[in-house]
Amino acid sequence: MKKRSKRYKEILKTVIKDKKLDTKTIIETVKKNSNSKFDESIDVSLRINLKQSKGGDLSLRTVVNLPNGSGKKNKIAVLCEPDKVDEAKNAGADIAGADDLLEKIAAGKFDFTKLICTPGMMSKIGKHGKVLGPKGLMPNPKLGTVTPEIAKAVKNIKTGLVEIRNDKDGNLSSTIGRKSFSTEKLLENFDHFIESVKKEKPDTIKGEFIKTIFITSTMGISYKLGARK
Repeated sequence: MKKRSKRYKEILKTVIKDKKLDTKTIIETVKKNSNSKFDESIDVSLRINLKQSKGGDLSLRTVVNLPNGSGKKNKIAVLCEPDKVDEAKNAGADIAGADDLLEKIAAGKFDFTKLICTPGMMSKIGKHGKVLGPKGLMPNPKLGTVTPEIAKAVKNIKTGLVEIRNDKDGNLSSTIGRKSFSTEKLLENFDHFIESVKKEKPDTIKGEFIKTIFITSTMGISYKLGARK
């Protein structure tokens, strides 16, 4: 039998059974339980309805720009034409390059967490898709990472743009901030996140779109909210 830590056992005492909790209460409880030494991530997990009345199952992949940021620090690389390298660095990119950056990617040196690419360089990076894709690093126009507006793209990622996508069972998750955020900021991020997901519901899906909502922290336990249509 797996042995539970003293800290985990104390957190379990905060579970409230057979009671519908409002979002604010859950966020305050999750923050209170985030008593590890680092700034834990506060996360939301959803299960959405994938079944469309026409066609195949829904595949949702998009980005949400959290109003108060995510608190996550990304290391951003920009693949661009040589004459745009200085622009990318001035915009705040941690790494910027053209053929030299392609060489690093080809050698498997991925010392970044996000990759932005200008449209003119996409033809050169395509052959690396099989390596970048599984790592979630392949630039995508729908996610704002293939764009001629380098400064805007870097700023968006630095200030709270988060990517979401569902798995085959309809599960998707995202951070909505850190335990150091105020309850009010986490609430605002949460509401914005939920509304953004609801807007992605296609007309071909009938009934409720969001089936379940859970809020948790990196080292904590999950608390369930009621479903939202």
